[in-house]
Amino acid sequence: MTKDQTKNLQQLRVVIVGHVDHGKSTLIGRLLYDTNSLPEGKYEELQEICKRRGTAALEWSFVLDAFQAERDQAITIDTTQIWFSTDQRDYVIIDAPGHREFIKNMVSGAAAADAAILVVDATEGVREQTRRHAYLLHLLGLRQVAVVINKMDLVDYSTETFAEVSKQVDGYLKSIGLSASFMIPISARQGDMIADRGENMDWYKGKSLTQVLDAFEYEMPPLSRALRFPVQDVYRFGEERILVGRVETGILRTGDTMLFSPTNEEAKITAIKVFPDDPEKVEARAGEVIGITLDERIFVERGHIGSHTQNPPMLSNVFRANLFWLSPEPLKVGATYKIRYGTSEANVTVQSIDRVIDTEDLAQDDHAGEVGKNAVAEVTLRSRDLLPIDPYTDNQKMGRMVIYDGYDIVGGGAINMDGYADQRRNAPKAENIYKVEHLMSADARAQNKGHTGGIFWFTGLSGAGKSTLAMAVEKALFEKGYHTYVLDGDNVRHGLNADLGFSPEDRAENIRRIGEVAALMADAGLIVVTAFISPYRADRDRARAAAPNDFHEIFVSADLETCESRDPKGLYKKARAGQIAEFTGIDSPYEAPQNPEMVVDTQNNDIDVCVKQVLRYIEGQVAFAGENENASKKEKALAV
Repeated sequence: MTKDQTKNLQQLRVVIVGHVDHGKSTLIGRLLYDTNSLPEGKYEELQEICKRRGTAALEWSFVLDAFQAERDQAITIDTTQIWFSTDQRDYVIIDAPGHREFIKNMVSGAAAADAAILVVDATEGVREQTRRHAYLLHLLGLRQVAVVINKMDLVDYSTETFAEVSKQVDGYLKSIGLSASFMIPISARQGDMIADRGENMDWYKGKSLTQVLDAFEYEMPPLSRALRFPVQDVYRFGEERILVGRVETGILRTGDTMLFSPTNEEAKITAIKVFPDDPEKVEARAGEVIGITLDERIFVERGHIGSHTQNPPMLSNVFRANLFWLSPEPLKVGATYKIRYGTSEANVTVQSIDRVIDTEDLAQDDHAGEVGKNAVAEVTLRSRDLLPIDPYTDNQKMGRMVIYDGYDIVGGGAINMDGYADQRRNAPKAENIYKVEHLMSADARAQNKGHTGGIFWFTGLSGAGKSTLAMAVEKALFEKGYHTYVLDGDNVRHGLNADLGFSPEDRAENIRRIGEVAALMADAGLIVVTAFISPYRADRDRARAAAPNDFHEIFVSADLETCESRDPKGLYKKARAGQIAEFTGIDSPYEAPQNPEMVVDTQNNDIDVCVKQVLRYIEGQVAFAGENENASKKEKALAV
């Protein structure tokens, strides 16, 4: 194909950001003029506006003033999209406002961009909104960023000033994990280094702005990444159902088996539908908008994510988010919002505010009670249902999200799953398995032992006293004639779970195995006391599901400061020194029980008091006085 034939196939989306009055609108107006992209009559209109206002020089920023209110206020108040072309290709420029009150428009603009231009005034350098906008670009995952040092004409095109401001900008970007692909000195008003290089900066040997734009790559998701096909809608034509959406990453082909999350339903692709119709279409790649038909009528709706059966998205009802908060109403723990990512949306509750970051000096507050307007924060969010999730680090397209309160955008940012495991339950790998019924009933076992079985699951931070308490309770029960045994976290990892580490996935598997073992032991009539940090609620819920009638969650309560001061194994000290990664309470989360059957306060009570409390509770739960009483007890448990 020739250049003209290929130019219009795809538009590169570029967001332009920066501090208010640093010259974004002037830059865009000049860019449109220099590339002959102004609509017919717009230049004459611009001349007339400047004449009425009595301005001697052309005000290129007026090109973008779509609303009379903007001209009156002399500030840009909305995100504007502008189409223009170079000789190489077509562009959509998203003009994001720099004024602090309208920063939420910048979030929606930047979230849709392939690349970004950060405008910095050579006379002022890095300012408040420069930092905020740069941090937003970082949160939203923009990796192609060019910095233009504008108003070079006002500093006499000084190489020293350019070097000084460039160093300042580069230092801040690197401090937040961002780097500029290009650093360009320009004068938007005079047109230097926009489309033409001009005659005032011969000392600069780099690319002009249009050359930089042409050097940007389309943010096309790598085809080698796992397939993601978010379902946009389901069309029905008679008996035919067509799932419509855009292939965000990967490749799909006719005959592929698709897995749809979060329902875990599978079906094969029978046809790929495009417009105009192409019967020969058997493959679709990242970036293509298509429809597919399936060989089975499984339940699929908008927001479900199609993938191959290998490498599907994670499933979780809890995740972390690095976000920028925009609402005048602060974000608080317990508040509920709606999030949207891809075509999915869900209601989430703020479980915790983990860190608030000051974008001015990058100071961190790990104990903030709320997140105020225009603040950056790391928070943990929880949903009622399992959501299909790709962390931003794995998939930039699927890992961005926007937060709504009602119909208003109140925040945006990136999803991460640091410290949390995939909750997708894999189908059983073994086949031809048949359950064998025991010849002894639960009542017969209880009659033989004098008590029913049960699982008493101690959970809490390291150092809370779980193992100490569990062993003391076991001894007290044994001395009273009960059949009991402790499953301790460290002991189990010497044998049954010696193959597991401490990643979120291994922690989840560790608790899954213990839950199943504890269920078998309780079914045998034993009083099982477990002592595991078991930091995730979802894992404890899964352990409960293995024996719902016998499971009792006991929260061994002591705060982090108390546990760290005890540090019986020296683990906190090692974690603080960076010798232990993903240590619960330090760099990995602990989710305290919401409705435990019992709370034992080891922070304010000594071991004897705690043992008596737990012993009293356990004896009340395992007491056995015959079949009728036990049956009644189990019926009550089932009702609960």
